[in-house]
Amino acid sequence: MNAVEIEQAICKLCEAPFDQEEFPYQFLEAFGEKATTIKRLRAKKNSTNRSDLPGAVLQRNNIHIIASAPRKASKDLKRLVDSPETIKHKAKFALATDGKFVEAENLIEGETLACSFEELPDHFGFFLALAGIATVKQIRDNAFDIKATGRMNRLYVELQKNNPDWDTEERREELNHFFARLIFCFFAEDTGIFPQDDLFTNTVQKMSDSDG
Repeated sequence: MNAVEIEQAICKLCEAPFDQEEFPYQFLEAFGEKATTIKRLRAKKNSTNRSDLPGAVLQRNNIHIIASAPRKASKDLKRLVDSPETIKHKAKFALATDGKFVEAENLIEGETLACSFEELPDHFGFFLALAGIATVKQIRDNAFDIKATGRMNRLYVELQKNNPDWDTEERREELNHFFARLIFCFFAEDTGIFPQDDLFTNTVQKMSDSDG
C-alpha cells in the first residue's frame, strides 16, 4: 500500500464504530498487513502474537498495540513500553487507544504521539514505517498533502464515473488541465496569492448546489 491508500484506510477505520477487540487487527490491516498474517496473529494455537498483556497484540519487529478500557490509554501505553516482550521482540512502535484518545511512541526514535481518536488520520505518517516506507519524516511533515492527493484522486474518479465521455482520448487532456487549475487555485488560496482569504473555496460554495 502507498501512503494515500493508508490514509484512506485509516480514515475509514476512524469513521467506523470503535471495536475494542478488533481494533489491533484493523489497524494492522490499514497499514497493509496481509490476511494470512492477521490470521496467524489471531490464532489460538501457534499464534504469532507475542504479547504478555491480556487483549494486546505484539507483532515481532513491528508494533505492540492494545485497545484500552475508557481513560486507560496512557496507563496502557506505559505497560506496552515497559513490557519485556516489547524489547525482546524488537517492536518499533507501541500504541494504546480507548476509542476516544490515542497515545503512541516510536520506540526507535523516541518520538511520542497523543491525539483524539478522530484526529488519528491527521497523524498516520507517524506510523508509516509499519508499511515499510522509510522516508517517514518527509512524508509525516507532508501528511496533509497526502490527504489532499487522496481527495483529488477520488474527485477525479467520481468525475469520470459520472461523465464517461470525459475519459476518452479526446477529452482526457482537458480533464487533466482542469485538475491542474484546481491544484493551482488551492495552492494560491493557501499561500495568499488571491486577494481575499478563502476566495476560491467561498466561490465554489456560492456557485454550487449544497448536494455537490
